[in-house]
This record gives sequence, C-alpha cells and structure tokens, in this order.
Amino acid sequence: MIRKSAMCLVCFVAIIAWAGLPFAQTAKPAAMKTVKLPNGQEVFDISGEWDVLVENYGEYAQFGTYPNVAQITIRESDGSFHAVRMKPNPPPGKPAGTLIMVGNLDKNGITKLDVLAGESVPSTWKISENGNKINIDAPNKARLTFTRK
Repeated sequence: MIRKSAMCLVCFVAIIAWAGLPFAQTAKPAAMKTVKLPNGQEVFDISGEWDVLVENYGEYAQFGTYPNVAQITIRESDGSFHAVRMKPNPPPGKPAGTLIMVGNLDKNGITKLDVLAGESVPSTWKISENGNKINIDAPNKARLTFTRK
C-alpha cells in the first residue's frame, strides 16, 4: 500500500513538473548591452570611458607595460567606432587625443578591429560575457586590456 502511494506521488509530482515546464523562466546569462542607432541598426554598446592596460611584446617589447584611459565613441551612421587616448603614452609614445584603435560593431560585439600602433594592425579580441572587459591582441606588437569604468 505504501509502495503504491509512493508511486502515485512520484507520478503526480512528475506530471506537475512536466506541465509547468513551458512556463518556467530560464536563467539568462548577463546580456551584452546594445544601442539602437538612428539608421535602425542595433550594435553592441562599447561607448564610454575605459581603463586600458597596454602590454607591449615582440617588436614593441622595448616600450614596456603601462596604463592609460580611452574614450570609445560609436559612429551612428554605420556602427563603426574609435578609441582615443585620454592620457599620453610614456615617451616616445603617442600624445593624448590620438587614436588607439578603430573597428566595426554589430549587436553581438566587434566584427573588425585594428590597433593603431604606428601602423594599422589587424587584431583579435575577446569580450567578457558581461561586456565590461575586452582583451585585444595586436600580433607580435601589444596586448591591450580594456576595462569599463
């Protein structure tokens, strides 16, 4: 008798769980923030002020590692962006107000990125799940870590 009651209870709980499954809320990962441009295009929003750690290596190893701050601006007409140094790099580096990188965005993140290190260097990137950190590698030149302020 107890066995039969236990089986009925298990079946009842399974039916309730199965029936409620379509209405369950799933846990969503932290979504990357997007912004809708006037042209209707939705792009990943990296605009704003970022702390930057520049780690030179390879051809640029002699320039060392140093911090900076960058202001990233998204161009509303086409979803492209650029980052401007807010502080000068150590000598003989670039002055404040010069470009660090340029690229293109879509709603999922960066689609193209070039680091401007004396020349335009096609670079790779990885964006954190919450969109608050971007790791960039300009091959054989520098690694940059952008952290949202």
